[in-house]
Amino acid sequence: MITTGINEQLWQFPCEYHLKVMGHAEHPLTEIVSEIAAKHIHDFDATRITTRSSSNGKYISITAIFTLQNKTQIEQLYLELHTRKEILWTL
Repeated sequence: MITTGINEQLWQFPCEYHLKVMGHAEHPLTEIVSEIAAKHIHDFDATRITTRSSSNGKYISITAIFTLQNKTQIEQLYLELHTRKEILWTL
């Protein structure tokens, strides 16, 4: 069983959340993150995604901003993100 380590007592829901994802620039990470986030965040707005390329263009980082309503949303979001080989890390 995978545990997320999220202590709900430290969170105040609803809350604005900044999800950060990084991977190789060759992959369509914006689309991948948008697809996964839309499954778990009911009012997800893809226009609130920003991207930034690394200095050599090999990597891309994505920041997605959305409102979390509960602990389950963030747990399920991270669990699904971690199943994707295109994603190197999340924060």
